[in-house]
Amino acid sequence: MSNIANRDQILSSSHKLSDDIGNLIEQARSHVASKYNSVQVLLNWTIGQKIDNDFLNTEHAQYGETIIEKISESLTLKYGRGYSRFNLLKMLKFSRIFPDKEIVATLSQQLSWSHLVIMCAIENNLKREFYSEICRVENWSVRTFIQKQIDSMLYERTMISKEPDEIVKKNIELLKSTDEMSASLTFKDPYFINFIGSKNYKSEVDLENLILDNITDFLTELGSGFCFSDRQKRMSTGKKDRYLDLLFFNRKLKRLIAIDLKIGDFDPAHKGQMEWYLNWLDKNERLPHEERPLGIILCAGKDKDDIEYLEMNKSGIHVAEYITQLPPKDILEQKLHKAIKAAKEYYSRMLTLSNSDKDES
Repeated sequence: MSNIANRDQILSSSHKLSDDIGNLIEQARSHVASKYNSVQVLLNWTIGQKIDNDFLNTEHAQYGETIIEKISESLTLKYGRGYSRFNLLKMLKFSRIFPDKEIVATLSQQLSWSHLVIMCAIENNLKREFYSEICRVENWSVRTFIQKQIDSMLYERTMISKEPDEIVKKNIELLKSTDEMSASLTFKDPYFINFIGSKNYKSEVDLENLILDNITDFLTELGSGFCFSDRQKRMSTGKKDRYLDLLFFNRKLKRLIAIDLKIGDFDPAHKGQMEWYLNWLDKNERLPHEERPLGIILCAGKDKDDIEYLEMNKSGIHVAEYITQLPPKDILEQKLHKAIKAAKEYYSRMLTLSNSDKDES
């Protein structure tokens, strides 16, 4: 019996040792892959910069196409298809869009060359910086990056895209230096809850049930850091009970997030209701290390004038539409760009009025 026990103990120890060695191998492979990616990104940047500096920024610039073609032919013979004319042009564009080597070195630690090629296809500088930093912080795969973020027009749907460029820059710089997400980088409009599809719902309760039946998809759409906390959260004053549809906590914002569902359009009265919820949560639920709760009123539609008159941007309450069936991309793009333009014009008017009041005083 003792021999059998010893054998079993040895087998168990060998399995554990095998697992431990396997983990070491996986860690080493991951480290090598990371280092290889970093070196490859920096190499591609250096190649692009060298082509630009040695030829395209000289009197030989007029022969740029011919020069790149000749370089490609030579390098391809020696090192393979990775140095085709098309790839060299990608490297050249990359070095021009990201001229700072230190920034490239930082990005290369967390983003692959495939990620960065996609970044270079984004023309708007702020939009590209937004995606670069969010992709870095969230550690998105290339597939997630393209299919679930860019294709769904994440940037255009975030609150940040509708704010003045100076505020966008400040939020992105904060994210760069601290990895700290702001509410403007987190909250969206509209939200896609297309997992509901064409299912019938006649009340907020029906909509709430459909969302909870698909809670994983809903959390994905809300964004990183959201944790489900409660449904029909009971809030009592001693004389009357009120119930909040959905309560979440966001780990990155360090805040409770109250969500009130409306199957109709936003009404100004909804603001007072949400303010009550947030004040109750602040007094009764917020922990000492947490920030003040924020609210999302998720509705089928809204009038932008109502949002402006109520100055919702100052209240900690975000009013957002939800879409259960995605429109064609060109229609969605047109709608989002129209909303961004209107929001920026509103901020511009508010800034003008504020400066005017200061001058009069």
